Amino acid sequence: MTQLTHIDSNGQAHMVDVSLKQITTRVARASATVTMNQNTLDLILKGKHAKGDVLATARIAGIQAAKRTAELIPLCHPLMLSKVSVDLYEDTSLPGIRIESLCKLTGQTGVEMEALTAASVAALTLYDMCKAVDKTMIISDIRVNEKQGGKSGDWLYTDKQTSTTHETKDFEKNNIKVSDEINQDIKPIYVRFFAELRDHLKEDELTIQIEELMEKNFPLTIEGLSQYLKEKYSEMNTVLNRSGLMVAINHQVSEKKSPFSAGDEIAFFPPVTGG
Repeated sequence: MTQLTHIDSNGQAHMVDVSLKQITTRVARASATVTMNQNTLDLILKGKHAKGDVLATARIAGIQAAKRTAELIPLCHPLMLSKVSVDLYEDTSLPGIRIESLCKLTGQTGVEMEALTAASVAALTLYDMCKAVDKTMIISDIRVNEKQGGKSGDWLYTDKQTSTTHETKDFEKNNIKVSDEINQDIKPIYVRFFAELRDHLKEDELTIQIEELMEKNFPLTIEGLSQYLKEKYSEMNTVLNRSGLMVAINHQVSEKKSPFSAGDEIAFFPPVTGG
């Protein structure tokens, strides 16, 4: 089972030691979109913007940003990237520009953050250059599309990520309905507690069958899980009502309304300090 690698046993942030990791070829691809008025898009594509070549400038900015990711994102390792590319394409369905980045190296840690930073900064640069003519632009859909290499292996983003073949989800008013064809081997969720939360509860992990939540009509969100835990375990009330409590789904800090799926790891921890 996976863990929050950037959080130690005391709930404090720290830089992961990768010295013992195997050296492999690591590749990551990320993307972002910038939606804009059609007139703004035409101005960019025809090269008539007063500030010059918008796409070339955004491309250079993205490449430069990838190389400086460790200076921007806490706890990231400085990496010797062997390749960075940023491509920008017209997307008439937006309308706007779709940005795709690729980062590559041979080393001991992944390059997802570098690819995300490249795509993000390219989008921000595009916005900065065009904001004088279009203040309604929207930067969105920033995500990792693919990673290769490393112990966890290869991963590819798909538009519909599903945890079980026979599970039917109907997110209506944050409630879930499940068909009678639910796979009996559906994975549970793993709830973990860190630092003083763990000490208070005398528990560091709970395994909860997802059917328990669905049978009692608790929504499969952080808020629904909290309600379920407080109802089933009275000692949870003090912990889960604590001001500043943080929660993450599969290592990603999440909000109360964030949904989770079977097999996910949900971690509760106090506000992160130190490092």
